[in-house]
Parts: sequence; C-alpha cells; structure tokens
Amino acid sequence: MSAGHTPVLLQETVRLLSPAPGEVFLDGTAGAGGHAEEIARRIGPEGILVCADGDASMLAVASERLRAFPCARLVHADFSEVERLRHAADGRPFDGMLLDLGISSVQLDDPSRGFSFREDGPLDMRRDQDSGAPSARDILRRATEKELADIFFRFGEERFSRRIARAVADSRRREPIERTLQLANLVKRSIPRKAWPREIHPATRVFQALRIAVNDELGSLATFLGDFTRHLAMGGRVAVISFQSLEDRLVKTSFREQAAGEEAVLSVLTRRPVVPGSEEIGTNPRARSAKLRAARRDR
Repeated sequence: MSAGHTPVLLQETVRLLSPAPGEVFLDGTAGAGGHAEEIARRIGPEGILVCADGDASMLAVASERLRAFPCARLVHADFSEVERLRHAADGRPFDGMLLDLGISSVQLDDPSRGFSFREDGPLDMRRDQDSGAPSARDILRRATEKELADIFFRFGEERFSRRIARAVADSRRREPIERTLQLANLVKRSIPRKAWPREIHPATRVFQALRIAVNDELGSLATFLGDFTRHLAMGGRVAVISFQSLEDRLVKTSFREQAAGEEAVLSVLTRRPVVPGSEEIGTNPRARSAKLRAARRDR
C-alpha cells in the first residue's frame, strides 16, 4: 500500500516520466501530493499539472502541499475519467500521466475510514464518502455467502475464501458485522493458525478484496488502460505504481498488447517492473510490494 507522506519510488518515477518545463501532466491519484510536488517543481509555472483524486479529503491534503505551485489544478474525480481530466488541462494532451494505486498512509491511519485491520473503526472503505455507493459494511450485510467467497477469492486471492464467507454468513445471523476489528478477528478465527501468512496480517487479503470491490478499483484501472493513449501526446510517458498482483497484471498486459505488432502505439520502458530497494523499504515498509511500470507513446 502506498504511503501518503513518503512518495513511493519517487526518483525512479520522475526519471521515467522525465517532466520538463512547460509540459502538461496528470497525476491521477494525487494522494498527499508527494509525486505531484516533484512533477510541479520540474514543469514550472508554464506547465499544467492536473491532480485528481476520488477522495476529497486527500485533495485537501494535496492542496496544502501544492499551494506554492501555480501549475497545479486539483479535480475531485476518479482517474478513469480521462476525458474530463483532459478538459481540466484546457483540452491539451498530456505529456505525462501517473497513477500511484493503493491506499495512502493518511487514509490507512485514519480509523474512521475503515481501511485498517489494526485499528477499530466503521467498515466503510469508500474513497469517496459522498458518493452514496455501498460501503464494506453494506456488502457484508447484503451479499450472499457465495458472492462473498467470490469477492474474497477474486480480489484478494484468498485461498480460505469459502471458509471465511461461511463464517461471515454465520456471524451476521447473530449480529451485524460493522467494525474493522470485528471482521479482522473473525477472519483470524476462520483461517487455521498454521496457515497464517508469515509477513502479513491474516485479514490482509480480505480487507484488500473488500476495498477493491467497494471502489471498483480494477474496473477503474481497466477503463483508464483502455483509454489513456488517446489523451497522451506523441512521445508522452505513462507510469503506474501498483501494490498487488491483480493490478500489476492488468498494467503489464495492457502495455504489452499496445506495444505489440504493426499497430503498436506504445514502447514499454520497463522490461521488468521497478521495485523499491532495501533502503526505501527500511524507511517505508509499506513500499515493499510496490511495482512500477512505464511506457511511451510512439504513434
């Protein structure tokens, strides 16, 4: 998961995107503004930096960080709304696009958002809390046992998905599942102790799955990947930082397909994903699962 105060793979991302004075950039997941600040510094006041985020509270954090940069334009929108975000850049194509997927430290460390299994809070998990979309609590209440098992397996790659779904179904007959620690403890009890993962909390995959389902994260990413080249200038660069295999697979496949054959429009700039070094992981443990891929539009 991405860290809000410490931008993940910052220097590597900037190197691949190569922002230059006067260019037009999109940071589709502005978060706390860490990557955006470095891009804004490099494109200067003559450039345009559209900073989008589906979470209005994160835009407020980013706006403080970017206050000194007149090139920054903040938009409350999902990164999949590329057409709308291009309008925010006066209709100009982007010379660079960045997505830093995952959850920021600011969101993760706020128990009221419901993303963390380490602190007690309401099971919300919506990035946009004003959207009216179903929360994690709503999904746990309404979905059938089979639907829950499918969510846990498909989006979390949780091998005990059926057992956990059965435990959720049994538990909610007695009382509603509305709190993060309530769910985390239920998941822990559902997985045999000897099968607990060594490096992550036993509830990690279930919480990831619910978050992805609540926010349709893979749907947003697929929409972006199917549309972004139309809004990327010739020679423009795109970079995506992902934090779990489902996202990384989508990015890898999309870049590879659009770089193949006579109709290729992209060149892949990263033959293998760029990952954090031991020093960065040591100072920011949440960066450990990050993978950065980048491509350039050639035609």
